[in-house]
Amino acid sequence: MIAALDATPLTVPTGGVTRYTSELARALAAAYPEDRYWLLSDQPFAMPSPVPANLHKGNGPRTAAERRWWLWGLEREMMRRDVEVFHGTDFSVPYIPRRPSVMTVHDLSPWLSKDASIRVRRRVPVLLRAHIPTMIVTPSEAVRRAVISRFRIDQERVAAVPLAASSHFRPVEAPVPERPYFLFVGTLEPRKNIARLIEAWREVRKSEEVDLVLAGRVRDDFAAPAPEEGLRVLGAVPEEDLPRLYSGAAAFVYPSLYEGFGLPVLEAMQCGASVITSRDPAIMEVSGGAAVHVDATDVRALAEAMRVRPVRREESLRRAAQFSWSATAKKTREVYDAAVRLFTK
Repeated sequence: MIAALDATPLTVPTGGVTRYTSELARALAAAYPEDRYWLLSDQPFAMPSPVPANLHKGNGPRTAAERRWWLWGLEREMMRRDVEVFHGTDFSVPYIPRRPSVMTVHDLSPWLSKDASIRVRRRVPVLLRAHIPTMIVTPSEAVRRAVISRFRIDQERVAAVPLAASSHFRPVEAPVPERPYFLFVGTLEPRKNIARLIEAWREVRKSEEVDLVLAGRVRDDFAAPAPEEGLRVLGAVPEEDLPRLYSGAAAFVYPSLYEGFGLPVLEAMQCGASVITSRDPAIMEVSGGAAVHVDATDVRALAEAMRVRPVRREESLRRAAQFSWSATAKKTREVYDAAVRLFTK
């Protein structure tokens, strides 16, 4: 098979969709060496490293007409590369279905928040209801059910394919910190519930000295907390530094109000961290009972869990071992095959 993946998420250095696109492309190429995979975008992007021999970088628009990428330019580039199926890794597929396509719908946040991308919120429902994507991929059963219900999609056209943590997430020896710390990793945005996390941490801090570390890109719609003793806002952290942060934390705390999967939870567990998180359905799928779950809106319950913080290292490692990018690649490749069969019916 010759398949193309949307590489636009690779135009930014960090984030869950960036990681998803990079890891999936490399895993597909490694698992199916007889296939050819192309990463395509109308914007400059960095190839994932290391690059398998059968994973290639395509060209952007060559003419003024091709700058209309999703209408014309992408199709022209796929014709040049003999692409058989296209995978839109972030809510996007070509507007005219000239070949089988797969769209990843990561979650329903664009329709749950007024602060989400207007472009995605308006365009994707039109594409879905017009059956423009041949198949839809979601990262969890929770999102799969929500997509089927909200957009009235036939069940056989929507497949749940779990993600995985990168292989470099593993327990590492971390320097003993001056004070213990709770850790949050993820994009700092309203639905991550950071304000309640800080409030709960302040309650714990009344009885013990423990810091709170927030690591992740700060989104424009996030109100940054005022500086205070013990609160460390690191901003975006290089991938290679995250295992050390996860491994050294007293607990990883992720009280998100809504998730499509909750990849940082899996990364933390793969590093052997004890996890305290919300009761979001997608996150509960990921944790499989290995995390402590609390009502994300209950600050007192969150503070109590942080105060007690039971050690769940072995449970975390056992659960994380059930996920891998090779398994994700296999299930995704099966979706590509299904898209080809459905398109040619």
